Amino acid sequence: MQVTETLNDGLKRGYTITVTAAELEAKVNEKLIEAQPEVEMKGFRKGKVPMALLKKQFGQRLLGEAMQDAVDGAMNKHFEDSGDRPAVQPDVKMTNDDWKEGDDVVVALNYEALPAIEAPDLSGISLEKPVVKADDAAVDEALQNLAKSAQNFDDKDGAAENGDQVTMNFLGKIDGEAFEGGAAEDFPLVLGSGQFIPGFEEQLVGVKTGDEKSVTVSFPEEYGAAHLAGKEAVFDCTIKAVKAPAEAVIDDELAKQFGADDLAALKAQIAERLEAEYAQASRAILKRGLLDALDEAVNFDLPPSLVEAESKQIAHQLWHDSQTDVDQHDHSHGDIETTEESDKLAVRRVKLGLLLADIGQKAEVEVTDQEMTQAVIAQARQYPGQERQFFEFIQKNPQMQQQLRAPIFEDKVVDHIVGQITVTEKEVTKDELQKAIEDLENEG
Repeated sequence: MQVTETLNDGLKRGYTITVTAAELEAKVNEKLIEAQPEVEMKGFRKGKVPMALLKKQFGQRLLGEAMQDAVDGAMNKHFEDSGDRPAVQPDVKMTNDDWKEGDDVVVALNYEALPAIEAPDLSGISLEKPVVKADDAAVDEALQNLAKSAQNFDDKDGAAENGDQVTMNFLGKIDGEAFEGGAAEDFPLVLGSGQFIPGFEEQLVGVKTGDEKSVTVSFPEEYGAAHLAGKEAVFDCTIKAVKAPAEAVIDDELAKQFGADDLAALKAQIAERLEAEYAQASRAILKRGLLDALDEAVNFDLPPSLVEAESKQIAHQLWHDSQTDVDQHDHSHGDIETTEESDKLAVRRVKLGLLLADIGQKAEVEVTDQEMTQAVIAQARQYPGQERQFFEFIQKNPQMQQQLRAPIFEDKVVDHIVGQITVTEKEVTKDELQKAIEDLENEG
């Protein structure tokens, strides 16, 4: 078996692998000898079929397996000897298309190698980590918002205004015919909430308990239900009650509505939740700072195919972000042209991805089965009632498993690096932290 280099340009590699006819024959004989003890054939005892007869009967079938084994073995040995790791699946093609039994097999192997990466001096990286304390003002603000979400209403005698709750029965009709989903009884609607289609709530301003009101509206052209989109409908409404917002009372009773024993316990829960939110935001800012520092600290050749694939994916997402009327899963628009912006982002992502993977591998960072299970459970919650199907889908889909594993691995590598750099905590206000997060999101 012979391996000859044909290309060595940057990270691009090309080789010709030649497997001689004699090597193939030896492989076939090896497989026949391995199978001989189990072969049964009329006129012969099990395991006693002559090799010549076995070769005549099974030789052609085993020849293809022998070719594949020989080429795979040569490739594996090449990667082991060279230390190369292909960035993507290597391109392997047989070059002698007119091959016949008795000829050598000549295969062209082409791939892009992953670059050799020299880890940066982490001791030279120094970052600030913003820290926010959940003070009384923040807890009180969150408590006020909770009280608003638990808004109660009291009966009123006058006409309904924006902010009031109207309880009603309604029946919707299109061209005089009732339609599915267009009726309800004792339905509570807060006027001005935007819960119903545009124009509906405005026409209920001024109604009183006991009123009968016909509301005429048109469903939006882009309405989710195609059979209703763009059509005019008349809703016959019977007003059963009009209620005004009651003043929110922050006390132990409010706390019990949210599962706390008393107000003090609810405040403690809120403070704990706020601290967790601040810590998550703070970590995101620290992580961005770390990635920026690593991006500046290292430079190495990148596999063009990885950068190109990443740029296409980024360009696709950027296009979708600018097309609010197109479903994220709609790919009917075809390929999206890459841009200077997508290319620049792709270079950064591929470089940092390879660097973090290299650091994680050398540090023997691993994602545990428990961490994977927790990630799957978290994703499954997005599909209530279909959790079992989701679990089965993940089990059968290695690509989805990798998509769940990758961010966990990255965060663990980031934690590993953070433990080796200088991190100084800086106390900031909640507003300053929020501004920093907004800036981070705007930078992309």
